[in-house]
Amino acid sequence: MGIRLLIFVFMINSIQCIFSQFIPADKYLINCGSSTNTTIDNRVFASDTSFSSILSTPKDISVNTTANLISSFDNSALYNTSRVFVGPSSYSFPIKKIGRHYIRLYFFAFSHQAYNLSAATFSVSTQNFVLLSNFQTPNASTAVFKEFSVNITSEKLILYFEPLDSLAFINAIEVFSAPDDLITNTAKNLNPKGTYSGLSSNAFETVYRINMGGPKITQKNDTLWRTWIPDAEFLFNTNSATFVNVSTPIKYKKGSPTREIAPDFVYNMATKASNLLTVSNPTFNVTWEFNVDKSSTYLIRMHFCDIVSNALNLLYFNVYINGYSADQNLDLSILTSKSLATPYYADYIATDDLGKVRVSIGPSDMENIKPDGILNGLEIMKMNLNSIDELKSSSKKHKIGVISGTVIGACSLIVSVACLYMTIKKKKKEKKLLKKHNSRTWIPLSFFGSKSYAKRSKNSNGTSSSYGEYSNSQLALQFPLIVIQEATNNFDESRVIGVGGFGKVYRGILRDETRVAVKRGNPKSQQGMKEFRTEIEMLSRLRHRHLVSLIGFCDEDKEMILIYEFMEKGTLKSHLYGSSVTNLSWKQRLEICIGAAKGLHYLHTGQQKAIIHRDVKSANILLDENLIAKVSDFGLSKTGPEMDQTHVSTAVKGSFGYLDPEYFRRQQLTEKSDVYSFGVVMLEVLCARPVIDPTLTRDMVNLAEWATEYVKRGELEKIIDHKLDGKIKAESLRKFSETAMKCLAEFGVDRPTVNDVLWNLEYALQLQEDGEVSDHDGLEENGKSLKELVDVFGGNKLEDDLIDLSKTFSVSRVFSQLIKIEEVSIMKTEEGR
Repeated sequence: MGIRLLIFVFMINSIQCIFSQFIPADKYLINCGSSTNTTIDNRVFASDTSFSSILSTPKDISVNTTANLISSFDNSALYNTSRVFVGPSSYSFPIKKIGRHYIRLYFFAFSHQAYNLSAATFSVSTQNFVLLSNFQTPNASTAVFKEFSVNITSEKLILYFEPLDSLAFINAIEVFSAPDDLITNTAKNLNPKGTYSGLSSNAFETVYRINMGGPKITQKNDTLWRTWIPDAEFLFNTNSATFVNVSTPIKYKKGSPTREIAPDFVYNMATKASNLLTVSNPTFNVTWEFNVDKSSTYLIRMHFCDIVSNALNLLYFNVYINGYSADQNLDLSILTSKSLATPYYADYIATDDLGKVRVSIGPSDMENIKPDGILNGLEIMKMNLNSIDELKSSSKKHKIGVISGTVIGACSLIVSVACLYMTIKKKKKEKKLLKKHNSRTWIPLSFFGSKSYAKRSKNSNGTSSSYGEYSNSQLALQFPLIVIQEATNNFDESRVIGVGGFGKVYRGILRDETRVAVKRGNPKSQQGMKEFRTEIEMLSRLRHRHLVSLIGFCDEDKEMILIYEFMEKGTLKSHLYGSSVTNLSWKQRLEICIGAAKGLHYLHTGQQKAIIHRDVKSANILLDENLIAKVSDFGLSKTGPEMDQTHVSTAVKGSFGYLDPEYFRRQQLTEKSDVYSFGVVMLEVLCARPVIDPTLTRDMVNLAEWATEYVKRGELEKIIDHKLDGKIKAESLRKFSETAMKCLAEFGVDRPTVNDVLWNLEYALQLQEDGEVSDHDGLEENGKSLKELVDVFGGNKLEDDLIDLSKTFSVSRVFSQLIKIEEVSIMKTEEGR
């Protein structure tokens, strides 16, 4: 019966799709490399040779496979041919209607006798966004389909294909207009809670598109030719859910989603809470888990349609994303204007630092309400694709006559011979130099030259610029790749000491027995040349006891490698709750925080312009053999605002759980963004738990929110690390927690500076070490009042007066009052603002 019903639903909805087909203003379907047109489900993909006007280099190679792929993949007829680019090339599409468009790219690295497509590494971009960076198909047996939603603001869309090695390729392309209301401008932000604005101008990459409770929906059954896959494989507990489908006609009312938002098939089917479990365990959630890229922001769209209720106002449930409450007591009857079987969708913004997105529906906490929940469809779209201003991908059009081509060919031959000679000569020099420098074998940049693999691109004035040139004045020195391979035993996996967004970190030993940490860039990482160059630029001019030192780098043979001083004790995170948990005393924790604060203070004040770290977290605070803390990882660092500016406007980057809520909402970066992140680190130090832990109950998932509630209730002692029980003096704990809470203020203007934080941390340490320290607002001892004490610190006699004062008062009591004076001054300054 269920199968018959499902077939009936498909038949009815297929007829509806035919009569309600969306007609885009712009529509380009290109079968790349083919000499003939190909029809897929009544959609004609034209040969790109018939669109010679849109292809910048129509003479690029057209290749095809001898294998028959018709039944191997979805739309597999499109994978039989490919357009291969041996240099920068592009497709140019005239745009009739400015606005949101879908861009779909098909890749299949089939075997070919002349071209190794599976080894191709390249980038794909538009005029404004980098769609794919360092892209490479996973293997020669898997087709790759990529879908992007981009807001086009000009009368032409140009798709650039730029080989990063030897070639690039593409099998098929779709470009067509999308409905104006497909992406609205706002969404619910989960952390911090609020409204996220500006979505309409964003570019998105579709990561998942799920049909809950039903089978796969192919392009021919979707008004926008989308594919929706079943949800069963993503369910965290298959016993927690049941699948439902109905033949009830979907009611598309004015103001409700249209079939372009999602087809009838999605709204006719759903996954709901299992009736069995709602009885045996009324507090359970139905959860789906999806693997995603770390440290990225996602637009999560959830589709709802009440196809299970017999009457209005019977279905209430809660919605959670990554442990955050997205909606409480959701009542679809109200949201759909008192109508059943009427579509509704909600958009949420979530940032992930765990490499997973978890979506849950759970029972309402309202009384006398049956535990239930329903979800019809889900879309996860990656936001904030790299702006072309950050990572430019250029394309040059070559219009050269036969005569000029001959001349250039001859010149190229001469240059090639000369380059070959110089290469051989240089290799000999390198070998001699390696023998001569038998220790660290540092080689200055001027010897090797700049070997960046970032491409050159045209500026607005038409001049050429390079993103990969390094100044010879930089202190960092370049290592030959063979030296790094020797130091790491050719990147032996047993020497891996950490893995981050940039790549793996290896323990290495140079020839003079100097131990180093070698960070090797992963070409498939979301971080790349920009972060690599930023790290070199920052650390080559920064030297401080509490900043990790950059020893050198390697930019050779497509490798991006950074070499740092080796930090014996690893990350602060690992000592608190990671792989190397140790029993750090409260004094040691305070000293570590003080060291990290000193490093940040130097970044904010030690240069002509402040440097904002942008990724302050416990994993980026490293400890040497003496537990001296040093701040590391400057790949996301940004130079602060000019003297006449209050902030730097920039795309949001950082780590989930540490992000400044004001920076996230307004995309305005200040030094106070680092202060917020440092406040979260302070809570990690105090509580010894992760900042985000989705395995805990909902009220405990986010460390900052959880700890703040306990501080408000005056119950901080209940959440501190049990190893510290009875070992922290009350005044030290109070000062530390107060400082952390000030760092976590919602608005930057209400947060202290790093210098203020440093003062308070040193004060907390003094309170811990000196049992005589009190925290009275006034000081009465030996006839001296607070006013007299303040007078003593006036004029230019500060140091002499401190010495004299120490003979009368204990040093700790003087220090205590200094802090109090500082706090009063800060409060008055903030009131004046």
